[in-house]
Amino acid sequence: MVQGQIFKIHSDFYYVNSNNSIFECKIREVLKKQKQKIFVGDYVEFNAGAIEKILPRRNFIPRPTVANVDRVIIISAVKEPELSFSQLNRYVSFAKYYDLEAVLCFNKNDLSSDDSIIEKVFSIYEPLGYDIVFTSALEGDGVDDFKELLEGRTSVLCGSSGVGKSSLINAVCPELNLRTKKVSEKTERGVHTTRHSEIIRINETSRIVDTPGFSNLKFDFLMPNEVDLLFDEISKYKKDCKFPDCLHLTETGCAVKENLDKIDDTRYQSYKEFVAEAIEYKERVKYQGLKTESAHKQKHNKTAVKISSRKRQSARNTLKQNIYKDVENERID
Repeated sequence: MVQGQIFKIHSDFYYVNSNNSIFECKIREVLKKQKQKIFVGDYVEFNAGAIEKILPRRNFIPRPTVANVDRVIIISAVKEPELSFSQLNRYVSFAKYYDLEAVLCFNKNDLSSDDSIIEKVFSIYEPLGYDIVFTSALEGDGVDDFKELLEGRTSVLCGSSGVGKSSLINAVCPELNLRTKKVSEKTERGVHTTRHSEIIRINETSRIVDTPGFSNLKFDFLMPNEVDLLFDEISKYKKDCKFPDCLHLTETGCAVKENLDKIDDTRYQSYKEFVAEAIEYKERVKYQGLKTESAHKQKHNKTAVKISSRKRQSARNTLKQNIYKDVENERID
């Protein structure tokens, strides 16, 4: 059995890097029946072009679907498309939810001479502990700083379409010559050029996971009272709220509301948006069971198929019948 890492998935084919050799593999039917999902970045065991086992993950994120990364580099454009603090806060909060280090990169700095945007970015995110870099893939500004972020790590790039993820990768590795496309003048939105997630080798120790652009991340998977944990500047006041389940919206005795002058308005507006999405999720699951039982179980680092309760009961009934038959045959004998 050979071990390797999934660096690209296309259709039903999984491309595995093992000792710098590339293998095109399919997934074993038993893994499909167990409904096990394989992500780019997963370490697997394979044999004769068939993936036999998925090794334990260090971490993973579902959007983009990537496993075993060291940090998330969130790419935003200063202009074309216009910088959206709401979208940026979504990416930052998703990284925090999945306990991944996040770095903020603002590309296309050459398109704006408005220093107030730069000042606003630093005033909001530097006190929160985020590393920040401004770049221009076109003119080469900040590219060396961007390279330093990549050194010795596997970094996943995420951001909306058109912010220049592929252009930045081309600036770091010109030989790759990744396809790029201008932002649509009609919609002022980016156009997808990256079609799938893929691990790109920069050097011996550095990897980039290039991902398709997307913008429809939603917090429709957690409870409303968990959202404030994604905002350090909000959660630090939570203990002083009158009610332990305070959502910091309209409640009396809310310490967060009393300290709104210390919280950036774009951050608080994003918090309220995420809470609204979480409330919708709570209402949706309130009267319906959405829990699904896994088709496989993990024990002693081994994966085994679970037997359904119906099949278990059927097996027990068969066993009892056989016991009764044996007893009856002994009586006859």
